[in-house]
Amino acid sequence: MISSRVFAGRRYAVLGLARSGLATVEALVASGAGVTAWDDREEARDDAMALGADIGNPLEIDLIGFAGVVVSPGVPLNRHPIAAHAREAHVPVIGDVELFAEARGDLPPHKVVGITGTNGKSTVTALITHMLESAGVPTLMGGNIGLPILSRDPLPEGGVYVLELSSYQIDLSHSLACDVAVLTNLSPDHLDRYDGFAGYAASKARLFGLQHRDQVAIVAVDDDPSKMIASRINHRLHRVSGKDIDPVDQARWPALQGPHNAQNAVCAIAVCRVLGLNDEQIERGLATYKSLPHRMELVGEVGGVSWFNDSKATNAASAAPALAAFPPAPDQRLHWIAGGKAKGDGLAACRPWFGHVKKAYLIGEAMEPFAAEIGDAIRVERSGDIATAVKQAAAAAKPGDIVLLSPACASFDQFKDYEQRGDVFRAAVQALGA
Repeated sequence: MISSRVFAGRRYAVLGLARSGLATVEALVASGAGVTAWDDREEARDDAMALGADIGNPLEIDLIGFAGVVVSPGVPLNRHPIAAHAREAHVPVIGDVELFAEARGDLPPHKVVGITGTNGKSTVTALITHMLESAGVPTLMGGNIGLPILSRDPLPEGGVYVLELSSYQIDLSHSLACDVAVLTNLSPDHLDRYDGFAGYAASKARLFGLQHRDQVAIVAVDDDPSKMIASRINHRLHRVSGKDIDPVDQARWPALQGPHNAQNAVCAIAVCRVLGLNDEQIERGLATYKSLPHRMELVGEVGGVSWFNDSKATNAASAAPALAAFPPAPDQRLHWIAGGKAKGDGLAACRPWFGHVKKAYLIGEAMEPFAAEIGDAIRVERSGDIATAVKQAAAAAKPGDIVLLSPACASFDQFKDYEQRGDVFRAAVQALGA
């Protein structure tokens, strides 16, 4: 695990004891800190106590003198009472990524890459990690992806920590100065946590404000909000665009097809060049990269039909690039499974790509609203659930067709998270070929 002398003798409160919360407790205790931990679940409190934490609810104790209250990024600071309680005691509310930032001085010399954006940040994070590892660079992926960063063993000298950073994680960081910081794109999302889109954009922009003047910012300027953020950066800046990628080159990268992956690739290429990889190393990494689960993941080919799991597309802006990746060739060949718990932005971002879709299979709470929004633009089946949608698509699809689960919605109406939704889809597809 990652520990540090900087925490020794200090006291922290940890609110929320899921995977990252318990990893935080363990790292702080191992560093010589005192920890008061809390979770509504008794078994989680027992786990924290076994690691050496005291048990107490940070909302009910005097926080004066604490070095910080560590919360999960899922805690809504705009309405959770812990924010005001900590503010009254003049105690910062932080996350595990901030603790990692504070521990960096005790780690072997290294670099940190931070990736944020509305869409694509997981793929860019995983792609950079793969490219570096392929080139023999010690690399560790963390933040909003993979295992909790504090639970990982420190990298040797010369290593690179590649962190996916949600806006919530940036909100909980105060000293994270990334050697390279990346913004993939920006569109409305998570507006329930912010004062409109401007507040959300400001949260993303903070990642660059935390950098030092000799550190590097990389911004994909394919959308106007990202261009605006780039215009306000006054240290080393690389502007990139998905349009910079030659389609002939992209055709050599099997897992990076479509315009959204051109943007993902150009961001990763820029990072790896800053970190010293040569063209041969970069090309090898791009060509051998494999998609992350639930992100344009090819889960089966049955009877000449290709099935893609893009369950991570939880809003229309995420689903639109997936639709764009499968243009008619020359006829429409795309069967689109969409729906779930709508986020309020409808399908406006997907509308330019409706012409790619042969038929849509709608599921979940958004079924009727999406059907009304699509109107006569696409033939629609009201499938209701994934199992029915898969059966209907399998009956209609012909060899050479594509079936794409790209919901443009959250999953919480029928599933605990997008991963469970994608797993159910994958299992249904695999049953077709059984």
